[in-house]
Order: sequence, then structure tokens, then C-alpha cells
Amino acid sequence: MKRLTLLRHAKSGWDDPVARDFDRPLNGRGRRGARLMGMHMRDLGLRYDLVIASPAVRVVETLDGLWEGYGRSIHAELDKRIYLASAATLLDVIQEAPDSADTILLSGHNPGMEDLVLMLVPDRIEDEARDRVEEKFPTAALAEITFDVAHWTEVKAGGGQLTRFIRPRDLDPALGPDAHA
Repeated sequence: MKRLTLLRHAKSGWDDPVARDFDRPLNGRGRRGARLMGMHMRDLGLRYDLVIASPAVRVVETLDGLWEGYGRSIHAELDKRIYLASAATLLDVIQEAPDSADTILLSGHNPGMEDLVLMLVPDRIEDEARDRVEEKFPTAALAEITFDVAHWTEVKAGGGQLTRFIRPRDLDPALGPDAHA
């Protein structure tokens, strides 16, 4: 059994004057959302053998906030292929993961993260969590998918089961779409 958790970066600041999109930092709401998600992950007892992330500033800052809320930090392997990657590229990264890691946290960007969930989890009737992902995979949201496989190379389209989907607004309505930075 393999467990993959996808975490989209938290809300970034569009008001900050940066030369490149890659360098865009989190805003206040994003920092709050990342910390809250980290506290929730700690409360759920989630643990990871491997963390792989985009090296973009907003992803690195998301993980910093996440670990602050979680209460301890975990080293992340930064992989530039994840920056604005398609679902197919993200799947390549996952399939290359070492089998010694049974639980992986992958942190990156949309639309690739949302597309990856929809690719990996079959569309079944009455799957409320998948329907919410299809509606929107918002910033700082977390999707956990399990696979009944022994090797990451066996992870394929339609082969996963979405076991949880948590949005920041599920934890604090002030972090919802109508809230302001």
C-alpha cells in the first residue's frame, strides 16, 4: 500500500513586486492557511517518509508554515520539474520515487495538482470528495490518495482512492474564497 498526499501551495501575494512568478511569496492569509493545515495534519497523525516539492518561493514558504503548525520540520527534496508541472510530469516524479517511501507528500501548483487527482482517482457516482476537487483545488488544500500497489512505478491513472480532501476553509471559514488577504 502506498499513500500520496498532494498539497497545493498556500495563497500567494500578487501585490508583491517580483520580477519572476517563481519568486512570488505567500501573503498573510497564505501563511495562516499553511500553519493551520500543518496543525491539522499533526492532529490527524499524518507522517511522511518523503517530501518532494517545487522550489518556487511560495511552495517553500508554504512548507515552512506547514512545519511551524505541525511542530517539526521534515526535509523536502526540491524538484524543479514540479514548478507549474502538468499532471503527466507530476506522475513521472511520483513513479520515480523510491519504494522505501510508503508515504509521500508532494507540494506544488495548479492546475497540475488538481488534474493529477482527477487523473489518479476514478470518477465514481457519489464521490463527494472527488467532486469537490473537480470543483476547485484551492490554495493550501490537501488531497490524500491511497494505492493498493507495492511500487510507485505501479501508480497509474484511475488506480487510486481519494481518502481525504481538506481545504483551509473546512478548518477556518475565514480562509475561504470570500475572505480577504
